[in-house]
Amino acid sequence: MGTDAPRTHRHRGLAFLTGLLIAVLVLVVAAAGLGWWTVQRSFPTTSGRLEVPGLTAAVTVYRDDAGIPQLVAETDHDLFLAQGYVHAQDRFWEMDFRRHVTAGRVAELFGESQVATDAFVRTLDWRGIAEQEYSLLDPATRGYYEAYAQGVNAYLEERSGADLSLEYALLGLQNPGYTPEPWTPVDSIAWLKAMAWDLRSNLVDEVDRALLASELPAEEVARLHPGFAWDSMPTIMKGMPAEAAPAGLDAEALPDGASASPSTLDPETAAAIAAPLSSLAALLDDVPELLGPDGGELGSNSWVVSGALTESGMPLLANDPHLGPAMPSIWTQMGLHCAELREDCDFDVAGYTFSGLPGVIIGHNQRIAWGFTNLGPDVADLYLEKVDGDTYQLDGQAVPLTLREETIDVAGGDPVTITVRSTARGPIVTDIGSDFGEIAAEYPAASGAPDGRYELSLQWTALTPGTTAASIFALNRAKDWAAFRAAADLFDVPAQNLVYADVDGNIGYQAPGSIPIRRSGDGTVPMPGWTSDNGWSGMVPFDQLPSMLNPDRGWIITANNPVSRDGPVLTQDWDLGYRAETIERMLQERIADGEKLTADDLAEMQLDTADLNAAAILPVIAELSLEGDAARGADLLDGWDGRADVDSGQAAYFAVFWRNLLDDMFGSLPEPTRPVGGDRWYGVVDGLLDEPDARWWTNEDQGVAGRDAMLAQALDDAWDESSNRMGADPDRWRWGLLHTLTLTNQSFGQSGIGPIEWLFNRGPYEVGGGSSIVNAIGWDASIGYGVDWVPSMRMIVDLDDLDASRWVNLTGASGHAFHPHYADQAPLWQDGETREWPFTMDAVREAASDTLQLQPAGG
Repeated sequence: MGTDAPRTHRHRGLAFLTGLLIAVLVLVVAAAGLGWWTVQRSFPTTSGRLEVPGLTAAVTVYRDDAGIPQLVAETDHDLFLAQGYVHAQDRFWEMDFRRHVTAGRVAELFGESQVATDAFVRTLDWRGIAEQEYSLLDPATRGYYEAYAQGVNAYLEERSGADLSLEYALLGLQNPGYTPEPWTPVDSIAWLKAMAWDLRSNLVDEVDRALLASELPAEEVARLHPGFAWDSMPTIMKGMPAEAAPAGLDAEALPDGASASPSTLDPETAAAIAAPLSSLAALLDDVPELLGPDGGELGSNSWVVSGALTESGMPLLANDPHLGPAMPSIWTQMGLHCAELREDCDFDVAGYTFSGLPGVIIGHNQRIAWGFTNLGPDVADLYLEKVDGDTYQLDGQAVPLTLREETIDVAGGDPVTITVRSTARGPIVTDIGSDFGEIAAEYPAASGAPDGRYELSLQWTALTPGTTAASIFALNRAKDWAAFRAAADLFDVPAQNLVYADVDGNIGYQAPGSIPIRRSGDGTVPMPGWTSDNGWSGMVPFDQLPSMLNPDRGWIITANNPVSRDGPVLTQDWDLGYRAETIERMLQERIADGEKLTADDLAEMQLDTADLNAAAILPVIAELSLEGDAARGADLLDGWDGRADVDSGQAAYFAVFWRNLLDDMFGSLPEPTRPVGGDRWYGVVDGLLDEPDARWWTNEDQGVAGRDAMLAQALDDAWDESSNRMGADPDRWRWGLLHTLTLTNQSFGQSGIGPIEWLFNRGPYEVGGGSSIVNAIGWDASIGYGVDWVPSMRMIVDLDDLDASRWVNLTGASGHAFHPHYADQAPLWQDGETREWPFTMDAVREAASDTLQLQPAGG
């Protein structure tokens, strides 16, 4: 593996600019030039006065020297109208692109290449579910969404085309008739479906297990999906009372609270569904990832410590969600403040928002702070359906499929009409388009299934209308633990770990979300859909979900590791806990030394680069008898502290060794199942280290057999590859030479056209960290060493002095290429630095570099 492997099924992008369009755009950009005026004309007005229709009173927008806005209004209506206006000022192209993705309408922007992914999103009906959720909102919450949309549309009335964003100037060359539609509340709510999809937990693992079962015995499938080490790795809670287990789940039936072994498929069944599963895996891979790559690496860190352990005597809360890097950042920072807290204006909150969505997702108000990490419960199941025409079989009866037609408009082409077919559980997901594979004509008689044609349906909690759209505002206004839990009760998808702290000194944890109770099986493999014995019997009641307040140990850590050994079975596919173990160890060491924690300590912990995978493998390498380049590699690693620092040559070499090792051991697996690295594969290899004669240590093509020979081969290959990539002198090797981050615009930045990408992308930035490391700047071993997911932001909230809190975004406040705040926070993020986070009005005014007053029209 001397060069990067070809991009596999995990390489995603919107390569929509082809043929003549490439020539036209290259000529326009490179020859004619867009001109500084064209680039700059979309920059927003940030000082002075502007009239905004719909406001009832003036709203002040303060921006600091990073362009981060803090809004001050007299009423809730005006506050959210102004938020919509300011989001549109900074990020409207991002908002417009996102709503096309969530509605399955990307093809109407970029042409026929996007029809397949649009068809998949239409099949899941993200927007249709959002419309239902909007209709169910209470009047006050509906008013917030309507005010927000009113603010966005007030901005759209002022500008169009290149005056909105540079992207529209380029889009006009391909799609000259395009004009953005007015914003609607449903456009906002549909974004929550994209959040839920990207954080949907183990669907990829479910497909992976089924594909592996077609080629491997059950025990080897289980080996390649190792379970959590309950006896040695930390859980979020130290246990839940047995009575907390919901009806239908018997905690006593699972010794020591451990999960039962994951289900397996018989080889005949697995072989019969391999084709549709491979097609589904490819299709899932093509759906745009608005938050980040799928699978277990889409995680996060958060932890909170009580005042008993801090220098100030008040809690500290840290959070850094791990998501896919994007340009601009997935997040945009903002403060929403009522000039005076009263019944018609009850918000005083700041933190991280999503453009296109009103409210603050993660942050703090004047009394409480909260952070999110992905809980990762199993909320999506696949079913093998016996389909005959427009019916499917259930309990021996032919039941009509629900049919729905969707028409996809295509830029430069004719509309495409698809028919979405659904069972009572959910939509059929393997028949979208003619090139997604054929289902096996006959199912093996040994399976006991009826003969005929089989397809896969998807049941997913987010396909039922929920209440997350209302929970955000309840969370923003919560003043205490009880109100916080009430807000969490509304947060149904995506299910998250919520950590909590307040100015009264309390810390807490709550797991919210719609989490199914299964009639049979454990959700790890597709189940037969022709019997009602399979499926869901309901959802785990909120009051039976894990929760705790003020634990005796004085801290709460969530890093996608399991919540508890006891209580509801939430999933079989937990993060294996490497990050959680490192965070807990760092806290214990500081406390053992008598240290009182400060915000600086938590910020330092967020940047920790200890690699527990290296810690497990290095002692084995040290005992090998080696020669040649392998011996040189072992000598280089001798004495390394196992930290993936940006300037570490040993970290660079170990990463190359690890990638070669994974390829040598598992490269023969079916492509969709090959290792990406990260916690799962750390666990696989760690489990094999004590089995030197296990089958996975043999590669017949390379003539290698046994653990020691395999490790030697990977060390040897890694020395050769490292020399080719970084030069012959190992003293000049550095992890940052290989491990770089390019901040990529999610639309034009993925065009494949250098001049176009240059306009919108930034980087590369050399970085340290890695997969399943606290500083989780991860990479995909099936592709290369470039950064694939990141701490998308970092924040530390100080409940002793909210103005002493710290934050940093991945990129900057602006979504406008070449704006001063387009990427100005990226170097700070790269270096592990944070910015001041003013919150109180005195601090906000003192930090203001620009002040804009939005006034009622005609005022």
